[in-house]
Amino acid sequence: MPERLTEMLMDTWTPLIILWITVLPSIYMAPMNQSQVLPSGSSTGLKRLNEEQRVLHRSKRGWVWNQMFVLEEFSGPEPILVGRLHTDLDPGSSKIKYILSGDGAGTIFVINDKTGDIHAMKRLDREEKAEYTLTAQAVDRDTNQPLEPPSEFIIKVQDINDNAPEFVEGPYHATVPEMSVVGTFVTKVTATDADDPVYGNSAKLVYSILEGQPYFSIEPHTAIIKTALPNMDREAKEEYFVVIQAKDMGGHMGGLSGTTTVTITLTDVNDNPPKFAQSLYHFSVMEDVALGEPIGRVKANDLDIGENAKSSYDIIEGDGMDIFEITTDAQTQDGIIRVRKPLDFETKKSYTLKVEAANIHIDPRFLSGGPFKDTATVKIVVEDADEPPVFSSPTYLLEVHENAALNSVLGQVTAHDPDVSSSPIRFSIDRHTDLERQFNINAEDGKITLATPLDRETSTWHNITIVATETRNHSQVSRVPVAIKVLDVNDNAPEFASEHEAFLCENGKPGQVIQIVSAVDKDDPKNGHYFLYSLLPEMVNNPNFTIKKNEDNTLSILAKHSGFSRQKQEVYLLPIIISDSGTPPMSSTSTLTIRVCGCSSDGIVQSCNVEAYVLPIGLSMGALIAILACIILLLVIVVLFVTLRRHKNEPLIIKDDEDVRENIIRYDDEGGGEEDTEAFDIATLQNPDGINGFLPRKDIKPDLQFMPRQGLAPVPNGVDVDEFINVRLHEADNDPTAPPYDSIQIYGYEGKGSAAGSLSSLESSTSDSDQNFDYLSEWGPRFKRLGELYSVGESDKET
Repeated sequence: MPERLTEMLMDTWTPLIILWITVLPSIYMAPMNQSQVLPSGSSTGLKRLNEEQRVLHRSKRGWVWNQMFVLEEFSGPEPILVGRLHTDLDPGSSKIKYILSGDGAGTIFVINDKTGDIHAMKRLDREEKAEYTLTAQAVDRDTNQPLEPPSEFIIKVQDINDNAPEFVEGPYHATVPEMSVVGTFVTKVTATDADDPVYGNSAKLVYSILEGQPYFSIEPHTAIIKTALPNMDREAKEEYFVVIQAKDMGGHMGGLSGTTTVTITLTDVNDNPPKFAQSLYHFSVMEDVALGEPIGRVKANDLDIGENAKSSYDIIEGDGMDIFEITTDAQTQDGIIRVRKPLDFETKKSYTLKVEAANIHIDPRFLSGGPFKDTATVKIVVEDADEPPVFSSPTYLLEVHENAALNSVLGQVTAHDPDVSSSPIRFSIDRHTDLERQFNINAEDGKITLATPLDRETSTWHNITIVATETRNHSQVSRVPVAIKVLDVNDNAPEFASEHEAFLCENGKPGQVIQIVSAVDKDDPKNGHYFLYSLLPEMVNNPNFTIKKNEDNTLSILAKHSGFSRQKQEVYLLPIIISDSGTPPMSSTSTLTIRVCGCSSDGIVQSCNVEAYVLPIGLSMGALIAILACIILLLVIVVLFVTLRRHKNEPLIIKDDEDVRENIIRYDDEGGGEEDTEAFDIATLQNPDGINGFLPRKDIKPDLQFMPRQGLAPVPNGVDVDEFINVRLHEADNDPTAPPYDSIQIYGYEGKGSAAGSLSSLESSTSDSDQNFDYLSEWGPRFKRLGELYSVGESDKET
């Protein structure tokens, strides 16, 4: 490419270059300072200062230029002549030397110091550097003294079309709504050209579409891409691939070009209505399905996407509009049909619904295309299920008086099986709600009866749960709460609200109120409490006190006279009868304690004991308290001392009956009764120490070693075993080395004098047939049954 470009440029620009070289000194050399330039063709040279005349003359420059030009990318066999520097001071005797300095001097640009010719030694690129600033000066070749002041000039690199346009920001992506009108703006592209935009047409760009017709067009100079085809449908084709070309030289032949791609995507608009996949849907559901459970899904498809594809579902017609509801699944855009109210197969077995799906976001531009909605029919079949019993009421409220008789009927609950089979129902009480078993229920008819007495003052309400169960299928169970309210009856007598103790001043006045008392009643009458107060019949003519009922249902106690004295009587007891207004009325007697006290002149109680009569003896109250404290301290010390002594002398053996443990030794030897003297030697039992002296106990290993006791003398054979055991038990209790519990040994020995006789079978007759078990029937029903079993066994043997 560079070689072809060079040949083309050489053919085109060679005459012009030759013209520049010959004409530059006369055409392009402009005066830098007009006041310092001589007229063209002058040969007087540069006038210098004549020091002898001391006359100042203007120094004039013998060359004129201001800029030079060189063509970029030019490469030939010889260096390019850019221009020539010449001064009129040069007579051609080669005494003047031309010097060049500045940008690229000596490397890119070289000057012939004799002729002043400037050559470009390298191929230049305007896009790399557009101009060079240099300085030229003429000096004496021998002395190197400047003959002229230095002059600055510019060498500009002349542009050629050597750079193709480029799309720096490509490839591009753009979007445009589908169904847009012709001329809708899509996007704008931009290409850049590194060539000189001022000189020539090298950077003048023209845009065109290479691929993408007839759908899109582009403005040649602004590079704006627009739609060129109306009603482009995204559902038919969503993405388009467009190739854009930018060409310089104004688009003429020989210009360079560059391309880029633009991917244009049609965005969705709501131009398609929803459409059900089928016009009729069938669903089935069990009648016992839980409320809110989905029973089926319907789907309305929409060719649009995103928000434009969202639809809402609604039930617009049908006989189950209040039974079912439909909602939209936000993820799948399905219509979910749910149960809104309970279903009953026995009442209605099928439903028909008309469901509508409509777009949520509608574009008004496309309303003329038709309604953006669709409908479908849904048939729902209800299937029978084994349902639990249904109570006649969701809750029950019963009332009963607290004095109701046991087994009285409080109320009744009813339930039925809603199924066609209509199974019988049995009722019961959930005992977790009636832990005290205060109520019963008839399993057949559901009547609730009272099992234990009720007390409204203990519990006003009782809440139990009644269970109804199908007899044919015990898994079908229903429950209903029953609230039982206990109604009040007048069964409690009123009494004082608290234990009152009144105080009467010795200096009190007649008619003075001593105490105001109030009464309470555990009952709760409908019209509230009204109490009647009175004194005992024998106290009606009480000479000391009287009573007065107040309007607030309280009672005032008044003194009849003055002059009460603690020395005469310190405490008075006043019984008062309190009655209520119930039916029947209840009453009780409460006693008011009135204590006589010493009071100040203002009636403030100061002392209610006999202190005033003790003080004259000479002991104050403080002294009495100190004496009493000392006595109490001495008593505490004595009690502690006695307790410690008793604890110290406590025996090692614990005689608490609750701590007695038994060590039972059993022998597989049965005695023959009192007359059997050969089966067991009673002498051994009567003298357990034996001939050899002490025998250690085998039921426990003793912790301490002790000396054996001296064996007691053998007991005569006539002694009863009971007496013998008591002796040995007394001996064990008083043995300090014995373990802290009793060790009882049971022997197969029967004492004499037994009224029942021996129960042993050892001395029975050899023939079992001689046994008669009829006597066992006299011992009770259990022994009678035992006798019958033995009698049957004997009869079987004989048979």
